[in-house]
Amino acid sequence: MHGTPATQHPDLLVGLAGADDAGVMRITDNLALVQTVDFFTPIVDDAELWGRIAAANALSDIYAMGGTPLTALQLLSWPRDALPWDLAADVIDGGLAVLAEAGCTLVGGHSIDDPEPKYGFAITGTVDPEHMITNDGAAADDVLVLTKPLGTGVITTALKAGAAPAGVMDTAAALMTRLNDSAAVAAVATGVAAGTDVTGYGLLGHLQEMANASGVTAVVDPERVPIIDGTADLFEAGHFPGGSKRNRRSLRGSVDVGTTDDTTLNLLYDAQTNGGLLLAVSPDHADALVDRLEASGDGAYRIGEMIQRAEPNAIVLRSVLLP
Repeated sequence: MHGTPATQHPDLLVGLAGADDAGVMRITDNLALVQTVDFFTPIVDDAELWGRIAAANALSDIYAMGGTPLTALQLLSWPRDALPWDLAADVIDGGLAVLAEAGCTLVGGHSIDDPEPKYGFAITGTVDPEHMITNDGAAADDVLVLTKPLGTGVITTALKAGAAPAGVMDTAAALMTRLNDSAAVAAVATGVAAGTDVTGYGLLGHLQEMANASGVTAVVDPERVPIIDGTADLFEAGHFPGGSKRNRRSLRGSVDVGTTDDTTLNLLYDAQTNGGLLLAVSPDHADALVDRLEASGDGAYRIGEMIQRAEPNAIVLRSVLLP
């Protein structure tokens, strides 16, 4: 924002200042609105699948705050003279299918003529202010739990080069279209106070934001972080998105990489689309969270812990003994 003062309001619970997943405005003592927006260019060849991924990705910020999506405004940029409107209809069909799955109602939107297609949504949801999840509530000794494996950035980059095996791409597509709704319900039910979703800044980028906002240091065991099968081979073949490279550059000096090998390290920086929730939960509630996640079919990977702040690093990569 180049120094622009953050918006202030007595009922603004989460705004620009915290680099959180969505804004939160209190309406009553037990009701607040959660608002977010997300759109992007195609990352897959199939138009309907792109629409599904875009909708799931936009909804994810609401779930990351512990909220429930309510309404959506559709955003479409389309090269009307270069691509047929029937193709745009396929994109929209995919998006609307995922909104319906989420119980989120489309109430309007806007489209423009644009040389490059883009698609996404502005989403409004609700949350109880007493139970919302933010990125600044983590404490020393909290266990870090991740709900989806990494690798979608590398895989979709390989897809653009015609190099992603069908099975690997199918796995990535299933993860990118899977809603984080049940994971959010599990997090709220077990009292998780700190969390975020893993998207464009990669696991380490979003974890750095959480660690800095909470005033703690994150310790991640690279061997515990789940990676989609086949992703490492694609990275080693040269498929690595520009956003992931920027993530690594921007975090230089903030991560103690220890003895982590280069392939694994780069996958920890990989930019994700509709990645999983990254949750910091007290040790006393970690088992309950994992049990609820597994019961709902979500992943439940204990990948590290928070410790007392150890400057200058927000993140340390090393082996961790966890309960």
